[in-house]
Amino acid sequence: MTINELQDEVIAEFEDFTDWMDRYQMLIDLGNDLEVLDNQYKTESNLINGCQSRVWVQCDYTDGLIKLTADSDALIVKGIIALLIRVLSNHTPTEILDADLYFIDRIGLREHLSPTRSNGLLSMIKQIRMYALAYKTKEEQQ
Repeated sequence: MTINELQDEVIAEFEDFTDWMDRYQMLIDLGNDLEVLDNQYKTESNLINGCQSRVWVQCDYTDGLIKLTADSDALIVKGIIALLIRVLSNHTPTEILDADLYFIDRIGLREHLSPTRSNGLLSMIKQIRMYALAYKTKEEQQ
């Protein structure tokens, strides 16, 4: 599926809930379902700067695709990174760099996060895009 198709799928799932308490619960459930990040990747270099919570993002590059895994010590934040992984993982660096992540606003996530969590979300996106840019640059040099 394309990034936009995955975003549309997320939007459709969140439209099932009108109450934000239910949406927060969905985020928590998504975080609980997130693939466990091996402790070897919970390093300072994988820690996202700018997040109030501790968030680790591991990025691997195989066969031209970026594979993301992550973890957080906060339940809602873990759900947020799970959404980003769902939408962005297993795509090329160019697809990630070119993606307009409209699902964040369409599900109302940005407006329902505290300012510190909103900054953390932006930091997560920025770091994922930095990984994509690094792999794209490396790809072009080969």
